[in-house]
Amino acid sequence: MTAGEKMRVALLAGGKSGEREVSLAGAEGVVKALDKTRYQVRRYDPATDLARLADEAGQIDVAFILLHGPLGEDGSVQGFLDLLDIPYQGSGVLGSALAMDKDLAKQLYRQAGLRVPEWEMARRADLADPRRLLRNLAPPLVVKPVRQGSSLGMSIVDREEDLPAALEKAFAFDEEVMVEEFIAGRELTGGVLGNTELTALPLVEIIPGEDFRFFDYQAKYQPGASREICPAELSPELSAEAQRCACLAHRVLRLRGYSRTDMILAPNGLYVLETNTIPGMTPTSLLPQAAAAHGLSFSALLDRLIELALEGRRP
Repeated sequence: MTAGEKMRVALLAGGKSGEREVSLAGAEGVVKALDKTRYQVRRYDPATDLARLADEAGQIDVAFILLHGPLGEDGSVQGFLDLLDIPYQGSGVLGSALAMDKDLAKQLYRQAGLRVPEWEMARRADLADPRRLLRNLAPPLVVKPVRQGSSLGMSIVDREEDLPAALEKAFAFDEEVMVEEFIAGRELTGGVLGNTELTALPLVEIIPGEDFRFFDYQAKYQPGASREICPAELSPELSAEAQRCACLAHRVLRLRGYSRTDMILAPNGLYVLETNTIPGMTPTSLLPQAAAAHGLSFSALLDRLIELALEGRRP
């Protein structure tokens, strides 16, 4: 690419996961925010356009992945782009796969000294008799697919007799299901930017509306269903600790570029829940809100992510 030429960006959005519509909606905002004087954007939907993407790989300078859930956030598309020698924003195959697998991610968090809720991995046999899961856990419990995003297939179980139905719902989304102790507290999320040197963004507190017990799919995407406070109203000490946890989660999962780690602030301290490697990317999404509080407009955030995508990947 010579001076004065526009950078050719492949925007990957859509895909085959349950978060397809969220991905497509986010792509519209990204297209509007990318500087038209700097970037030439081509759209690709991995559900239909992978052959075209491979055929046009030599005409692409960088890819911007705006896919969520399986076959987009789990390392699959990242590996495909690696084979095509196309740089892309965010984490590679290993980090994407680790973060997507909530069971493996929690094991790594715990090894790094991060506090996590206790959990058990469910089996299909537990649908008929879930007593094995209740030996070390007691309601309230969170039941969720191991490799899904946007709280798809997730339930909170208050009574033991409701556990089989919650398991059945989760198994409809994934072959692996986690049963986790429910931690009551304030819902926080911490964004991180960077490859080698990390910048912790201001924290966001999420307050679901009265009709929502937790930040589920509807609470995430229904306008007005939840309230977000950024920066979160925390003491400097608590803010620093939550940002430290977000950076440590980012490092232990071998991530790059950016991430957003969800946490619960309980009376006895912070619990790390999970890390998102491709967070929502509309101007009002959580990570862009945090970036704005840090001084990065949505357009500038996209510029920075593309810079990080190219950093250290091509001469």
